[in-house]
Amino acid sequence: MFNQSDQTSETMRHLLLASLGCLLLAVTLAVPTSDKEKGIIVNLKNGEICAFSVQCKSSCCHRDTGTSLARCAPLSTENQKCSKLSLYGTYYQCKCESGLKCKGDWSLGGSVTNTNFGICEDPNGQMSATS
Repeated sequence: MFNQSDQTSETMRHLLLASLGCLLLAVTLAVPTSDKEKGIIVNLKNGEICAFSVQCKSSCCHRDTGTSLARCAPLSTENQKCSKLSLYGTYYQCKCESGLKCKGDWSLGGSVTNTNFGICEDPNGQMSATS
């Protein structure tokens, strides 16, 4: 009743479902149950190899060059270089810590080439200095 093509399609469908199930299980087991536990795929500590910023506790997956391995890094502090947003999930300069603002010139081309850098500044500190 089934020809060879139908059997191959059905086998591929079963393999795909099994692979997705294994992936879901692996991700579920990799998520730590507390902040103190080390993650395998997410909740990574600074210095651990990452592919995307969402994997890092600090929310910054940083790379020095386009060919270097990306590693989780701390967020930029006041007066350090920073990036506003990365389209790729990794940064050449991390975003600013909470409460700081990344001030700089931004362009669409810089967003694509990941070269939009600025300096982290305290927006409240600047207002009080000028008042």
